[in-house]
Amino acid sequence: MGRISPEEFKVAPKLPLTVVLDNVRSLHNVGSVFRTADAFRIERLVLCGITAVPPHPELHKTALGAEFTVDWQRVDNPVEAVENLRSAGYTVFAVEQAEGSVMLDRLQLDPSRKYAVVLGNEVKGVQQEAIDRCDGCIEIPQHGTKHSLNVSVAAGIVLWDFYCRLRR
Repeated sequence: MGRISPEEFKVAPKLPLTVVLDNVRSLHNVGSVFRTADAFRIERLVLCGITAVPPHPELHKTALGAEFTVDWQRVDNPVEAVENLRSAGYTVFAVEQAEGSVMLDRLQLDPSRKYAVVLGNEVKGVQQEAIDRCDGCIEIPQHGTKHSLNVSVAAGIVLWDFYCRLRR
């Protein structure tokens, strides 16, 4: 199937994208984001607040080993994570329905830049303090009766879109 080994993955070029998880409570959602990050060779995950960190058997059920390939770090507070990323030259977007948010399909990206996206808690979303420190908000267009998506599904949509636009 042409899959690379975990050792090859570690040294392979990565998409210039970091994913911040802000208080994601479901271990299955966290594992799913790890697995999606592996699929698109995302640079790293930043796990904040109550977001579980590896190793954990419930996280592993959905990550299927991606927690061993994808780089990750723990930062207590998502505000600190956003500030650190911005200081390091990243453009940071919260994935959130907010006043002034840009629809994902209208977002302009520059392949020469580094990006980060912040995904929030399953009920409360991204903390307002973190949103306030981001460069903007991205909203996923939705045309049904519901006005939200599961966080791991939202991550998959956003990561795929960034992958399509930023891969070299």
